[in-house]
Amino acid sequence: MGNLFCCTQVDQSTVAIKEKFGKFDHVLEPGCHCLPWFLGHQLAGHLTLRLQQLDVRCETKTKDNVFVNVVASIQYRALADKASDAFYKLSNTRTQIQAYVFDVIRASVPKLNLDDAFEQKNEIAKAVEDELEKAMSAYGYEIVQTLIVDIEPDEHVKRAMNEINAAARLRMAASEKAEAEKILQIKRAEGEAESKYLSGLGIARQRQAIVDGLRDSVLGFSVNVPGTTSKDVMDMILVTQYFDTMKEIGAASKSSTVFIPHGPGAVRDVATQIRDGLLQGSANQ
Repeated sequence: MGNLFCCTQVDQSTVAIKEKFGKFDHVLEPGCHCLPWFLGHQLAGHLTLRLQQLDVRCETKTKDNVFVNVVASIQYRALADKASDAFYKLSNTRTQIQAYVFDVIRASVPKLNLDDAFEQKNEIAKAVEDELEKAMSAYGYEIVQTLIVDIEPDEHVKRAMNEINAAARLRMAASEKAEAEKILQIKRAEGEAESKYLSGLGIARQRQAIVDGLRDSVLGFSVNVPGTTSKDVMDMILVTQYFDTMKEIGAASKSSTVFIPHGPGAVRDVATQIRDGLLQGSANQ
């Protein structure tokens, strides 16, 4: 019906290419336009001005000989003031863009190791965008943005990378565990040393208290019982301690059997040995 009345409609965000006798005439903006076909006017086609996206998957090799699939996302649109160039100069815009993306990626990624390629995705995207902008502007297209959305190594390479990462983490964990065990052993040794020091200090104080008590007992007995000497008092104390010890050994139900010489002269021998030991210790001091 529109052709019958020589009228055509151009939708929003779209332009139409008008020709006269097969030659480009001008670009029709959105709206209603009159095309008198009997005067040679005709509509060659429409061109969208909307933002378009093209995802390109490119296989290439890194500097360390790892094959990867690089996925690039290209956002582009036709320029209204260059609509005639965009319509006539390219027969397949997407194929042309894809060819430029392949060329730049395969020139950039082989210069990088795999780890560097992951770290420099933005630089690769910038190189692709610059090359596309320079090439596609001559054809009436604007490159809005270029993104490297993914770098996919071979499945075996990814598995190996994960194993390397896992091994490094296990090694770090083992190192931390060993360091913790070392600290525990040091703290345990310090605690044992402190415990032994305090135990020795307690034993020394205990022995000092025993000696002080014996001294006070000897002095008190000598004062209260005239005619006794310190030797007599010590002999009596040793006899008392001797029989107390024998009593404790006999009273203990689970004690081991101890064979010691026992007789009327045994107490005197024990007393002599202890006294000689004390005198020898005093002489050494």
